[in-house]
Amino acid sequence: MVDRIVTYFIQFQPETRKYTRPHASQSKLSAMKRVVLFINGTDVNGKVFMVTHSIDELLCAASLKFEISAKRLFTPHGGEIDDLKLIRDDDVLYVSSGEDFITKKSNKERSSSNNTSSEWLTLNVGGKYFVTTRSTLTNKEPMSMLARMFSQGDDDTGWRIQPSAQDQNGAFMIDRSPTYFEPLLNYLRHGELILEKNINPAGVLAEARFYGIEGAFEILEPMIAKYSPDEKETAPLTRRDVLRAILSTSAPHELRFQGVNLAGTDLSRLDLRNINFKYANLHGCRLCGTNFSGCNLERADLSGSNMEGAQLLMVRMLCVNLEAACLKGCNFEDPTGLRANLEGANLKGANLEGSNMAGINLRVATLKNAKLRNCDLRAAVLAGADLEFCDFSGSDLNEANLRGANLKEATFDFMLTPLHMSQTVR
Repeated sequence: MVDRIVTYFIQFQPETRKYTRPHASQSKLSAMKRVVLFINGTDVNGKVFMVTHSIDELLCAASLKFEISAKRLFTPHGGEIDDLKLIRDDDVLYVSSGEDFITKKSNKERSSSNNTSSEWLTLNVGGKYFVTTRSTLTNKEPMSMLARMFSQGDDDTGWRIQPSAQDQNGAFMIDRSPTYFEPLLNYLRHGELILEKNINPAGVLAEARFYGIEGAFEILEPMIAKYSPDEKETAPLTRRDVLRAILSTSAPHELRFQGVNLAGTDLSRLDLRNINFKYANLHGCRLCGTNFSGCNLERADLSGSNMEGAQLLMVRMLCVNLEAACLKGCNFEDPTGLRANLEGANLKGANLEGSNMAGINLRVATLKNAKLRNCDLRAAVLAGADLEFCDFSGSDLNEANLRGANLKEATFDFMLTPLHMSQTVR
């Protein structure tokens, strides 16, 4: 019996060896392919990848290596690959973030365009294309920056400047204003500086200085001096000017600063009662503790001003611009019952914390993102106002009119008196 078993084993052992299959990992390894990937439109900084189970896995690996969102694969001739079977071992492929294939021909053109033998040039100035010749940029102003960038021949002295980078169309990119560059380019073409009516000569002069086009200086500087208004006429009034005007005006007469430029002036703690500031420019003024009671500030610009602790009793501020102004601790309440009128005012982002605003008229005013914490708003009129994202925490809105107001995301925490439905519903 033992002899039969041994014989049987010896007899079938070769058959067992004959049909032994290779390990699964060995089969998978033999099917692996290796490819070289480049980012679409480039032929540098390529990386080697193993092709595994699917194109999606290959794109995922490319996304991590190149730090892009890889979505499409292309052959060197621009054919898109959508099947793993189309990829051969040691293929050179290009990966894109979804855009179409960019041929390497444009790269060669960009390289060849650096050759100084090309006469015609394309400039991309601030996103606008200008086509001109090398001689136009170099002959009229040979010492300018443009001439140094595009002059022909070699130079070992460092006089020449390396041309700027080029975009996908081969145009030399210059990050400057195309509006002011165009008249300078025409000046280099025919020697005359012609400006359209809507072109500011000061802007053209600034660009001429950047490019080093000295011939344009002599034309533009007298032009600016001739047409620019006198600086004394446009400069804001100072604190001293305002005090001189107040002291020279008798009390019964109304002092008028209507439409006057007072931007940035320090008028803190002055008594400016009953003065007419209609349409005045008070942007960025320092007005801490200033008394504006009875003033007319209709349509004045007080944006960005600091009016902390100001007195604003009976003030007339229809459609006034108080965007981002600081009005912390201001007093708007008149003991006689006369309302401060800020109807239609712009108070976006203004800070009115702790202000006494009882009875104030803020009808259809814009107070988006304004801070109104701990304010006294008893009997205030806020009908139709934009109160989106306003913070009314700790404020008193007893009998306030909020009908038709935009209360989206407004905060009403720790209210002294709860809002009644009749205050908000028309």
